[in-house]
Amino acid sequence: MKQLLLVFVGGGFGSVLRYIIGKLLNNAENGIPYGTFAANIIGSLLIGIILGIAAKNDTLTSNQTLFLATGFCGGFTTFSTFAYENHVMLKSGDFTSFAIYTIASFIVGFLAVFFGMYLIKS
Repeated sequence: MKQLLLVFVGGGFGSVLRYIIGKLLNNAENGIPYGTFAANIIGSLLIGIILGIAAKNDTLTSNQTLFLATGFCGGFTTFSTFAYENHVMLKSGDFTSFAIYTIASFIVGFLAVFFGMYLIKS
């Protein structure tokens, strides 16, 4: 139960920060969601730093890692987890899984959005 609470609270902080960054940086006039882009890149950098510290120094407890990586970064951006999982596949030399997972995530993700919009429009 404690782990669920850590993820919940960390995710809440990440989600709120992502919302604030989006409000500050996203601009409908230029069409590019700079806030979303920034959150994805910052979140990817943060999850790399957090999990790197956790693996290298063993200075973060499993609860701290859960709060920061799964909770905060997960709430801030799911792209960070996606990027980290791809890093793990590349580092292990599993190029086939990397290619399938990456391509399928983009294609199926986009198709799911379009399908969801289609279902609502019907």
